[in-house]
Amino acid sequence: MDTFLLILAFLFSCLGIIGSFLPVLPGPITGWVGLWLLHLTKAVPMNTSFLVITFIIALVIFILDYFIPALGTKKFGGSKYGVYGTTIGLIVGLLSPIPFGILIGAFVGALIGELMYDSKDTNRALKASFGAFLGFLASVTIKFSVAAIFFVLFIIKFWEYSGNFW
Repeated sequence: MDTFLLILAFLFSCLGIIGSFLPVLPGPITGWVGLWLLHLTKAVPMNTSFLVITFIIALVIFILDYFIPALGTKKFGGSKYGVYGTTIGLIVGLLSPIPFGILIGAFVGALIGELMYDSKDTNRALKASFGAFLGFLASVTIKFSVAAIFFVLFIIKFWEYSGNFW
């Protein structure tokens, strides 16, 4: 059972990093699930304070993820259409074979969203899409940093108790 939990924990930790870029997966929370599953094994002792603190961090980042892109958009005079366009552009960019498709897709999606909101003011749409893009970049950077830290914590905990697994 420990081997199954260990493999599942590793997969969730990896998915946490991938989820930092995908809007479908909550990256830090998924990475935290990996830490939690690791602590459910018999090899790693349960550390409740560690799990509570890391969960609170993951939850705060999860909540902030909904506000940061919107704040970037609003700061530069954008609308909800820009935020929606950023998300759609991100998904399209992720699926495209273009290098840096995620970044290009997020910006173009925000621009198209803003132009749908107000097609007459191109300068405002460009400025707002840039704000949505910056908000997206800030959000992804924060999520990736936390998910990567959770992954490193997973590796450290595994390494510390690796003798108990085998």
